[in-house]
Parts: sequence; structure tokens; C-alpha cells
Amino acid sequence: MGDITENEASFYSNAEDYWREVSPTVDGMLGGYGSISSIDINGSKAFLQKFLGEGEGKTGAGCALDCGAGIGRITKRLLLPLFSTVDLVDVTQEFLDKAKTYLGEESKRVGNYFCSGLQEFVPASGRYDVIWIQWVIGHLTDEHLVEFLRRCRKALRPNGLIVIKDNVSYEGVVPDEVDSSVCRDLEIVRSLVGRAGLRIVHEEQQVNLPKEIYQVHTLALR
Repeated sequence: MGDITENEASFYSNAEDYWREVSPTVDGMLGGYGSISSIDINGSKAFLQKFLGEGEGKTGAGCALDCGAGIGRITKRLLLPLFSTVDLVDVTQEFLDKAKTYLGEESKRVGNYFCSGLQEFVPASGRYDVIWIQWVIGHLTDEHLVEFLRRCRKALRPNGLIVIKDNVSYEGVVPDEVDSSVCRDLEIVRSLVGRAGLRIVHEEQQVNLPKEIYQVHTLALR
């Protein structure tokens, strides 16, 4: 990622410009693959429910943070049904404005709409049971991802969980000039997680996705 760090400002500003032109719809959030939304959500729900519940070591269901939330697709279908309160953070104000109507009646259980890039965002200390980070780590440089994960760790409640769900490349780092992001292989993601002082407690590959897209892996971190 050496080249990207040299052009860090444009790496971020080009991504902001890209998302500013994307329509505030589920299809827009998923790059034209709106049809996979239910497969994705069902996989995420099964993954998350392994950790939630009553008893020793279980993750609470009080408050979740949706990172790179867009219009709130994940908040609406995954997080609000499982948590009392959800906060959204996204770099595009138009998406957050749309989220207020897209979430409908349930939007009253949204605590905060934060408009910020994750490289600058500081989640409140000790606030969250789950921090959900999906299809957005490719928009952070290695250093910023490590620093963001460290901040997330401080934002967890006891037995809290950070979840990364994202595309993984087969080998190395693959840049995407269109949306100004990168796709990392699993070994690189794991090493960045380790640098942040987190350990992977569970890992799965999302099944039943179209063959032509990247593999998608979900990692639970503590």
C-alpha cells in the first residue's frame, strides 16, 4: 500500500467523490448487487447469533455501531432487530439523511447519525456491544485501519465484539481505481487485526454469493 499512503489525501477524497454520486438505494449500496442483500443479511444474522444471549461470556444486545452504514441497510435488517439502540457512521451525509426515512418507524431507536470517515471517527469509550464493519475496510490505509480498530476496542462494552465482513482477494492487495479502495487478502487482514491488539475468535466465509465477485469473509474480533 506504499503508493496509496503517498497519495493519502486523494485516496480518501476520490472515494468521497465516488460515493457522492451513488444513488441512495440498496442497489447503490451494493454496487448493483442488491439481489444479494438477503443472502448477506441471513449469513450475518447466523454469525452474530452465535455470540448473543444470556450467560457467561455472551455479548449484550444493548447498543451496536454500523460502520460505513450508508442508508442503513444493515442497521435495518440485522442490527435493529437484535439491538436496543444502533448508531450509524458514514462519510456521505446524503446517505444518512436517506437512512432516516429508509429505517421508517424503527429509526426512533437510532442513537446517533455520525457523518465522518472512519479514519477520523472516534467511537465513544465503552458504548458498544457490537461494532459492525462491513464492506468499508478497503477505504482505509493499513495504518488508519489499525488505528481505527484500536479505537473500536476501547469503545466495546464487556464481552463486546468487533465484526469485520469484507471482500478478500486471493493474493496481496488489489486496488480498485473506480471507488478508490483496496481489497486485501486474508493473511494481510489477519496481520492488521493482530497489530491492533485484537484476536480473531471466529471466522467464516459467506456462502451462496455470485461466482464473479470476491470471496467475502466475516471475522469476529475481541
